[in-house]
Amino acid sequence: MTALTVWKFPSPRGADEAEYTLSQLQKKKFVKVHDAVLVSWDHGADKPQSRQLHGKGRAAKRGSIAGLLVGAAFTVPVIGLAAGAAVGVAAHKLRDAGVDDEFVTAVRDNVTPGTSALFLITSDAVIEEVQAAFERQEMELITTNLSKEQEAALQQALSG
Repeated sequence: MTALTVWKFPSPRGADEAEYTLSQLQKKKFVKVHDAVLVSWDHGADKPQSRQLHGKGRAAKRGSIAGLLVGAAFTVPVIGLAAGAAVGVAAHKLRDAGVDDEFVTAVRDNVTPGTSALFLITSDAVIEEVQAAFERQEMELITTNLSKEQEAALQQALSG
């Protein structure tokens, strides 16, 4: 099953360590990463910084599902609905694909200045191995599992 997860860390650099752990898990085939965006929000900054961690080829050219979620969570509240019409349309498409306002609001409420997060779309996780790899890292996991139909709808939302 494909899972959309947002992992929150209590410092602006916490997600960097998790990125390394995640890459090691993927090399060992304990998880398959389809899409990943790292968000860090320094103390005193007006908005978070984000960078694409995963995605090549056509998917990267079209944009990132995780990136679209970052935009839905952080861009609309910052720039306003009128200026953010394109982001508002994208957020509407996400809702249609099964990512609801409650999920976006939870992300917005939890990823705040002084924290960082990983936005991931993964599958084929060996849960015991993933848990063991992350057990020493302080984090909070916000998760939504997506069905194959929802994942396909998200992919279509990006290409549409």
